[in-house]
Amino acid sequence: MKTALICGVSGQDGAYLAKLLLEKGYKVFGGSRDAQMSSFRNLGRLNIKQDVETVSISINDFRSVLQTLQRTKPDEVYNLAGQSSVGLSFEQPVETLESISVGTLNLLEAIRFTGDPIRFYNAGSSECFGDTGNMAADETTPFRPRSPYGVAKAAAFWQVANYREAYQLHASTGILFNHESPLRPERFVTQKIVSAAKRIAKGSNEKLILGNIEIARDWGWAPDYVEAMWLMLQQSMADDYVIATGHTNKLRDFIKTIFEILELDWEYNVRSDTNLYRPTDIAEGHANPIKAFDKLGWKAKYNMEGVAKMMLEGELMV
Repeated sequence: MKTALICGVSGQDGAYLAKLLLEKGYKVFGGSRDAQMSSFRNLGRLNIKQDVETVSISINDFRSVLQTLQRTKPDEVYNLAGQSSVGLSFEQPVETLESISVGTLNLLEAIRFTGDPIRFYNAGSSECFGDTGNMAADETTPFRPRSPYGVAKAAAFWQVANYREAYQLHASTGILFNHESPLRPERFVTQKIVSAAKRIAKGSNEKLILGNIEIARDWGWAPDYVEAMWLMLQQSMADDYVIATGHTNKLRDFIKTIFEILELDWEYNVRSDTNLYRPTDIAEGHANPIKAFDKLGWKAKYNMEGVAKMMLEGELMV
């Protein structure tokens, strides 16, 4: 039986990854800053809370990280922890950089210190690329992040690459483009849209107020993407991979899809407010995930329309 430690198990990706690993026969430790106080609501929603052994770990504290590794003795460590909102990173840049960059460095250094053959996955982000225009970003595309979150993720990416090369750690980064599910909290725009559309369909006379709806993103289905994380750690050689659908849509198309399913007029119910625009943002995000297909045999199963429909239906797992 393999053992995995998931840092950030209470989030969307952590919960889906825990479910996947349990189905594969792993013993799963789920890390959270305060395991005694956390509700682990997402684990409960997936009906796996009782199967995950939760542990308290502060990845900003090297001693906490090292003690947790020595106690759990994992074969695989998945780093999904840290501040996860691009918008919030403009308000909390220091917390964002510390939780993502310093946290990743502590995990890498602790793995090196133990000397154990632990395989490490780091959650990267398409935000590292910044605005590439119409060019589809792949693993060789230069980084030019446009948010504190993107800057922190870029720093963590290079830390992983450095430890892989300098110390021969089996450490990989998945550069994930947007991936959604009903486990998303409402601070993420896709869930904000879904929740408001449902309320309007039930008779609410509210208007959905959003920022820039002309942005374009590559949206995928979160349960698909955690499989790619696992596949990376099953390879003989560690490497970095872009994980995406390869198809980009405007936010207005996502909105339109949701409202049309509910037989609502989206233009009547949605307003764009420039006060909600970010100081800097990415106009379009395009991805080329061919390496993941060639090397991992991974391909996204669902496009934006499928993701929108499943979020609306509250589909938790497929």
